[in-house]
Amino acid sequence: MSATTVTAPIQAGTWNIDPAHSTIGFSVKHLMVSKVRGKFDTFSGTITVAQDGTPSVSAEIDVNSINTGNDQRDGHIRSADFFDAEKYPKATFVSTAVRPDGDDYVLTGDFTLKGVTRPVDLALEFNGVNPGMGNGPVAGFEASTVINRKDFGIDIEMPLEGGGVVVGDKITITLEIEAGLQA
Repeated sequence: MSATTVTAPIQAGTWNIDPAHSTIGFSVKHLMVSKVRGKFDTFSGTITVAQDGTPSVSAEIDVNSINTGNDQRDGHIRSADFFDAEKYPKATFVSTAVRPDGDDYVLTGDFTLKGVTRPVDLALEFNGVNPGMGNGPVAGFEASTVINRKDFGIDIEMPLEGGGVVVGDKITITLEIEAGLQA
């Protein structure tokens, strides 16, 4: 794979992700017939654009902040069966390349979850820049990827009596990001 990097469509500087106006969500098959959706309430990150326009991204997620709307399920996901959040409280992403994909982009990077690091590609859409509301410009992005939980050591098997499993292997991660340029 080529490490082609594009010039960012936003001005040089450090853009901090605004968690009040951003979401890191996910969905996973449940009982083979529906999806459970959730999000992480605590995360941070930066988009750094070099003077030559080369972008890079880094982010950190507090896995203890998982929120599926069900306290019992959230507690189980934090346990050693899934995230083992006591031992691995953070998930991280560090970009390695950005390349064009038609009118959009592919953001490639190293994602670490439960102490396991794997490369991931995120389909990235740039939503534009707005002058903001008195605190400087803001930029918007949407991104998504699908990972296999087993690739990250989350290999719990919960078979159903009639066949299938309680929790699917594929996790869809979706990000809606607003970032503000730091003065």
